[in-house]
Amino acid sequence: MMLDIRDLRVTFGTRQVLHGIDLSLARGRTLGVVGESGSGKSVMALAVMGLLPGTARATGRIGFDGRDILTMPERDLCRLRGNRIGMIFQEPMTALNPAMRIGAQIAEGLILHQRMSRRDARKRALELMQMVRIARATERIDSFPHELSGGQRQRVGIAMALAMKPDLLIADEPTTALDVTVQARILDILDDLVTDLGIALMLISHDPGVIARIADDTLVMYRGTMIEHGPTERILRSPGHDYTRSLLDAMPRRVRETLGDAP
Repeated sequence: MMLDIRDLRVTFGTRQVLHGIDLSLARGRTLGVVGESGSGKSVMALAVMGLLPGTARATGRIGFDGRDILTMPERDLCRLRGNRIGMIFQEPMTALNPAMRIGAQIAEGLILHQRMSRRDARKRALELMQMVRIARATERIDSFPHELSGGQRQRVGIAMALAMKPDLLIADEPTTALDVTVQARILDILDDLVTDLGIALMLISHDPGVIARIADDTLVMYRGTMIEHGPTERILRSPGHDYTRSLLDAMPRRVRETLGDAP
């Protein structure tokens, strides 16, 4: 397994926010993590990235390709982030540097980590922009983030996460605040990347409809606890827990009907 988490617990001071998470994720597979705000989804993602704040204490094991992220020294974690594990953050406008052109932001990791020349890094940045279907990429490469739409900025975030060819990609609410058409396009891009590149994808969302679209397996979380974990179709069509049923009931009826959940 590319990612193998066992009994992960995270505590802030005296408050425990993750309670014994167990999951695994292989190459070429997508795991959907769904739950309401505050359920611990993003905390789990930050733990996998080794980016928990200093006030947090994590125990258990986060196995990544045979090594435990929780016991890695910071130097090794810095090599891991970006190179082996990429992350798409929830709000691209705050994740991107407003004072840098987007091409330079995509190329920055290639220059620093892979020692590419600026010319080669810019060429690769353009290829990545085309890969994530940014229209008129040759013109947009010198744009600033505020000159792009929300969907285009999210595509830039995906391109940045893919620049180092990671084995694991974590997408934290990548379609939040996007209209349904753009949302569908972003999910299609992510799904194609898993298929074409063979990466492992952890897709985090509060929306079961987003998870249903591309996830092979689904983990339902509530207050830092695993509620259900298994094949997406089984969990969304025949949920075994009241909380999962409540999440589905909160969706528009037409969406539930596409999942086969509506009576």
